[in-house]
Amino acid sequence: MRDTLLIALLAFLGAAAAGLLGACVLRLVRRRSLIAHLAVVAAVAVAAMLAGTLAVAWAMFLSAHDLTVVTTVVAMAAVVSLATALLLGRWVAARGRALAVAARSFGDGGDFTSPDGPATAELDALSRELRATSAKLAESRDRERALESSRRELVAWISHDLRTPLAGLRAMSEALEDGVAADPDRYLRQIRTEVERLNDMVGDLFELSRIHAGALALTPSRTSLYDLVGDALAGADPLAREHGVRLVGDHVQPVPVEVDGKEMSRVLGNLLVNAIRRTPADGTVAVAAERSADGVVLSVTDGCGGIPEEDLPRVFGTGWRGTYARTPPAGAGLGLAIVRGIVEAHHGRATVRNVSGGCRFEVTLPAAEG
Repeated sequence: MRDTLLIALLAFLGAAAAGLLGACVLRLVRRRSLIAHLAVVAAVAVAAMLAGTLAVAWAMFLSAHDLTVVTTVVAMAAVVSLATALLLGRWVAARGRALAVAARSFGDGGDFTSPDGPATAELDALSRELRATSAKLAESRDRERALESSRRELVAWISHDLRTPLAGLRAMSEALEDGVAADPDRYLRQIRTEVERLNDMVGDLFELSRIHAGALALTPSRTSLYDLVGDALAGADPLAREHGVRLVGDHVQPVPVEVDGKEMSRVLGNLLVNAIRRTPADGTVAVAAERSADGVVLSVTDGCGGIPEEDLPRVFGTGWRGTYARTPPAGAGLGLAIVRGIVEAHHGRATVRNVSGGCRFEVTLPAAEG
């Protein structure tokens, strides 16, 4: 028993020495290829066995004949182990190079396609992660292109909408200055109207910039949707009368919500103004509010005749106006983008869908607790 323990101790010391040397070698080749690492690991396994055997033989536990036999067996094992390690290393390295080439393709704007053939569990998991990353990058590129397109469209339309009233203001001011205006009071009223429209446009741009910069500071308080809708209907009534549109708010439940009253009034105002301008004379704009499984749903239904299905995803985009006409009544295309930004700042969502004779804008907000 004592001899067995001594043999085990000597074999362990010899193998530990070989393992320590192998660890040092691995540290030196840590920046080399996987093939070198696998070759070192195989060599360490064989060297540990050989070192333990030599330590036992040095302690006179093995004869010269037995030492020769064991050394020959270990040498053959070393050849097979190194050959296997090299083959495995070459296969894993080739699979890694194929993954690198595939990853480079989606990094250059393409889609990631996993290389054909079997792979280890780790490389297969890496392929799945690369596919998921490729899909996310594609979505991000699509969003970036859509955002850039909407920004270019917005700049073009805003430039037109600013240039037209500014040119009119310049002409009217020159006429007043030269004393050639036939009706100065009418010119002054028109100048004030154009200035107010420009001020509204600049206010919308400032609001949208705050939303995009994440600088929209909300001061939520508990309030009833009934009161918010009532105030919004009262504010939009003059515009509705001017366009011959009837406002209806008979299906508004007094549901409590935690919102910023000022910002939510802007949401309702933008939705109502948009609905009134799109609804023909003698049409109806209906406002409703009720509880739902997701919280509180506030809806504005107009009589615009519906929105083309291909345009529905763009309705809340910056600069979208539902028409290519750049006439002043079309607005700057910022109202609905502001609606979405404010609603999302309240942890809600804004959607639109077509209904019979028009479309319905829905704002879903979290219900107030208690």
